[in-house]
Amino acid sequence: MDGGPEDYPRIPEAKGTIGAIRSEAFFIPLYRLYLIYGGIFRLSFGPKSLLIVSDPLIAKRILKDNSKAYSKGILAEILDFVMGKGLIPADGEIWRVRRRAIVPALHQKFVAKMISMFGEATDRLCKKLDAAASEGEDVEMESLFSRLTLDIIGKAVFNYDFDSLKVDTGIVEAVYTVLREAEDRSVAPIPFWEIPIWKDISPKQKSVNAALKLVNETLDNLIAICKRMVDEEELQFHEEYMNEQDPSILHFLLASGDDVSSKQLRDDLMTMLIAGHETSAAVLTWTFYLLSKEPNVMAKLQNEVDSVLGDRFPVIDDMKKLKYTSRVINESLRLYPQPPILIRRSLEEDTLGKYRIKRGEDIFISVWNLHRCPSHWEDADKFNPERWPLDGPNPNETNQNFSYLPFGGGPRKCIGDMFASFETVVAVAMLVRRFDFQMALGAPPVEMTTGATIHTTEGLKMTVTRRRQPPIIPTLETPTVKIDSSINIPSVKTVSGQTDEVSSARS
Repeated sequence: MDGGPEDYPRIPEAKGTIGAIRSEAFFIPLYRLYLIYGGIFRLSFGPKSLLIVSDPLIAKRILKDNSKAYSKGILAEILDFVMGKGLIPADGEIWRVRRRAIVPALHQKFVAKMISMFGEATDRLCKKLDAAASEGEDVEMESLFSRLTLDIIGKAVFNYDFDSLKVDTGIVEAVYTVLREAEDRSVAPIPFWEIPIWKDISPKQKSVNAALKLVNETLDNLIAICKRMVDEEELQFHEEYMNEQDPSILHFLLASGDDVSSKQLRDDLMTMLIAGHETSAAVLTWTFYLLSKEPNVMAKLQNEVDSVLGDRFPVIDDMKKLKYTSRVINESLRLYPQPPILIRRSLEEDTLGKYRIKRGEDIFISVWNLHRCPSHWEDADKFNPERWPLDGPNPNETNQNFSYLPFGGGPRKCIGDMFASFETVVAVAMLVRRFDFQMALGAPPVEMTTGATIHTTEGLKMTVTRRRQPPIIPTLETPTVKIDSSINIPSVKTVSGQTDEVSSARS
């Protein structure tokens, strides 16, 4: 029988002020404290405290080996206003039921269709960049990446065309307002939005509520339209069912007879919208920032893309050929993990390493610290895609022993990892094949700020030029390619036992 808490050593404690943490991206001071206090320590602010975990074995204990003893805790409370009981914040039986319903939608036929859609969306961005290059205008890439990934997730999840690369509509602005509020709440020291009078008089909260109302009404309308479409089609549902006119996840869920309330479905769709948008945009932003600093890596990347794609759009068979492209993204995710922190709360007593913890402990697993640990990674702060051998396995939490968690790990691992990986591979490949990217002269310094994902403080202003010997601009026609069974896309049966959470946040 385990001894009482007095039989265990005391967890190291770091005293601090909330001002010190909030004066910069919050994971940066956590890294400095990690170097002082080690892989687990307590960070106290007055009566409140957090356990900060930067040890891969302890992270594995929390995320995988004893995952049932931990909930989403603070994260679920923060996200309740927008995601409700969607797949990321949900715990217990609700999460298990919704995961079983949603994961089968991400089948091989759907993924293959999405590759084509990724290409079409990225081509629209290429046309925008081509116009900027013609005019000699610098572009702010972070906002463009955010709009690209919003367009992609809108079509993939509920067959809605935001067309945000071309137009600013009310719904686009509303989505951004809600996203920013979710991020602000994730790092707020107190839940000021719960103060009754403040909710009614704060201009910011009023705008957030109005934006949330518009987004919810839009989602409700899309659900109703899709329900009518499903009711009218001659449906023969099977495990790789997909409607060619509307291949969205929403259509799959309704066609499957998923027994779910409109509120639960809305929560799930909102969760996928937010999780699948912000994270991918952040990955692209930091990937191009890193590439701009390493011309040798960019040259090697462009050589691979030229040889694999030639003058056509990517298809699913290309995903296993674009190995160096994947390694560039693997390395970008190591240096700039999205999100940099995973949040949990203990539901019962547990032993983490040599320390005993109580029920109700709020825990921040610092993915940033794990990914930059100087004792685990050689030249930990260097952007070096070659650290991942091209003939080796794709790095993940298992083969890196939980020192690398780009999509989390354990039962609550991101269920959108394949979707997000292919999305970023397609976008990076198509963009670097057409253009060269450099930081613009006089651009503001690229510094970090954060909420759910890592943003730049003042954008990513770049000079984009057509490549000197550009390949033929592709048409939207792509060859019909049979799905190669050697590509490791999980089948419905294997996925449903393997993954859990919709975010590359995965948080």
